[in-house]
Amino acid sequence: MKIAVVGATGLVGGVMLKVLEERGFADNEIIAAASAKSIGKHIPFADRSLTVVSVDDAIAMRPDFAIFSAGAAASRQYAPLFAAAGTTVIDNSSAWRKDVDKPLVVPEINIDVVKEYDRIIANPNCSTIQMVLALSGLHKHYGIKRLVISTYQSITGTGIKAVHQLQEEEAWHAEQVRNAGHEMPTQLSAMGEHSQAYPYQIFRNLFPHGGDFQEDGYTTEEQKLVDETRKILRAPDIAVTATVARVPVVGGHSEAVNVEFHKEFDIAEARRIIATTPGIVLYDDPERLQYPMPIMSESRDEVFVGRVRRDLSQPRSLNLWVVADNLRKGAATNAIQIMQELINRMG
Repeated sequence: MKIAVVGATGLVGGVMLKVLEERGFADNEIIAAASAKSIGKHIPFADRSLTVVSVDDAIAMRPDFAIFSAGAAASRQYAPLFAAAGTTVIDNSSAWRKDVDKPLVVPEINIDVVKEYDRIIANPNCSTIQMVLALSGLHKHYGIKRLVISTYQSITGTGIKAVHQLQEEEAWHAEQVRNAGHEMPTQLSAMGEHSQAYPYQIFRNLFPHGGDFQEDGYTTEEQKLVDETRKILRAPDIAVTATVARVPVVGGHSEAVNVEFHKEFDIAEARRIIATTPGIVLYDDPERLQYPMPIMSESRDEVFVGRVRRDLSQPRSLNLWVVADNLRKGAATNAIQIMQELINRMG
């Protein structure tokens, strides 16, 4: 098997390589591809070092699979070229998710939508993946009518520049404490604009802003939760509203999800459905203060669900708290699981 990782030097690309090694692909031919500035660099992988090549060179090597995490622009440019060369592309960007001709896949839910002729497969947004996995069994039993979602998203979802911003802000704050304790600036001109992934500080702060603002006042990150949920669950009539917040967390994304069903439900049965959903860990015991937190999801592939309780203000409604590592199940692991399912089909 020949597998290309496009965007191998990025935050998600590095996790993709790690997951490939963990899932038994170390003996395969792995091609690390990235932008021009990274060509020739060496990346450790398993017991060897990979030399980064250009995306054009990776296409010429005709891999069986190309797993993309290089941004939407690169995906639009290069994914069709890989596909034309006979490579199956699994793309982690937003480039193809809304395309009606491209499958959008969480393998535990809808791998069946991938047909033999599909050469470009979209990996959903990280916040969507963990939520729909938690909801998939409940939707089959009760039918989801409406979702109200609030997310608390890790800075790692923005990328390495955001991680560096938080680290620099923490260091700046520590220096100020040592040198008289000046106030932290709300904007980061004191540290230089080159450090900014966000328009405001993220250290000891959060803001209700993920993605770009649309004319309707929602952001592109919020819109993804609407569009992708409907597509993956094959339920175009689900009403969805979302608010995305970015928080100074590294380990993973958290979501408060309020679900209104078409049918009445039994809370004990709902808990059993969640607990038996593949890929889900029900971690929910308020008496023992057990509930999911991003620190427990870091470097894990499972999606953790807790705070399961009936909404006392609304009939047929349920509250959930959903947590997952956005770099793994929210990105790298989900993409590689798709590839594994397709390899299994080959026999």
